[in-house]
Amino acid sequence: MTRPADVSAAPVRVLIADDQALLRGSLRVLVDAEPGLVATSEAANGAEAVRSARQDPPDVVLMDVRMPGLDGIEATRQICGSPGTADVKVLMLTMFDLDEYVYAALRAGASGFLLKDTPPAELIAAIRVVAAGDALLAPAVTRRLIAEFAHRPQPSQPLPRVLDGVTGREREVLTLVARGLSNTEIAERLYLGIATVKTHVGHLLTKLDCRDRAQLVIVAYESGLVTAARPPIGP
Repeated sequence: MTRPADVSAAPVRVLIADDQALLRGSLRVLVDAEPGLVATSEAANGAEAVRSARQDPPDVVLMDVRMPGLDGIEATRQICGSPGTADVKVLMLTMFDLDEYVYAALRAGASGFLLKDTPPAELIAAIRVVAAGDALLAPAVTRRLIAEFAHRPQPSQPLPRVLDGVTGREREVLTLVARGLSNTEIAERLYLGIATVKTHVGHLLTKLDCRDRAQLVIVAYESGLVTAARPPIGP
């Protein structure tokens, strides 16, 4: 079951972008059936998604990766990179779980990445998570993303993105975020309260100019804080 929505709050507005009309219709029915969610519009390709998002910005875009013309990744880049739609969250949906799609989608600004065979209840929960400002990756996708970074050659010189201004404790938190640990797991590992961990994550997002945890993972690897030589933390 999905968590009951707060009926006093404004509904989460969802734009559905997919080139398959049947799937778009099914997703609209699914979204509209949930308290606190409403499907505001549909798009059959990336260009339509960008245009619709600019005309009537939603809270979340359910974005297919493979679409004719402008694909979902480029559409995400344009939506997340435009001042008028920078606050729009994008949840990528695809039949494929290839590493190249995950990495490209996160670099483009996506806040989540799920496979299309995700159960409906999990998809609805994912929309709520992303709308709330958190990042979401399917567990299997998270493992593959980390493996992708682990197999990349180490840079021969410092990368332009540095961690100046990040405290020692924040580096510890960032390292664990990059390993895929939740706030609760980080709190247990570092013997901190949940509220304290959330504060550290919030500071990291601000200092590193990241939209969400997904982009923090990228920063941790690209800055060299987490490297292939270091074994994974946790089970």
